[in-house]
Amino acid sequence: MPDIPALTGRQLIQILMEDGWSVKRRANHGLFLTKQFEETIRTTVVKDTAESIPNGTLSAILGRRQTGLGRDGLARLLGRLR
Repeated sequence: MPDIPALTGRQLIQILMEDGWSVKRRANHGLFLTKQFEETIRTTVVKDTAESIPNGTLSAILGRRQTGLGRDGLARLLGRLR
């Protein structure tokens, strides 16, 4: 698994939006982001903050149930954005 740098909520939101995710709505606890895939629409919630996202929370966001990116997918996005 590649090393992923510490990311803030705002950085992750920006990365996901550049990958085609869009803001569905804003709530007190974060932004609801959605993306249409072939047969499904995936949804995740990311806290809009300048603080680092805890590792467990980041793993959950990158997991199959939310974005489906995994750490490898995030590393690819980070490499593409640089």
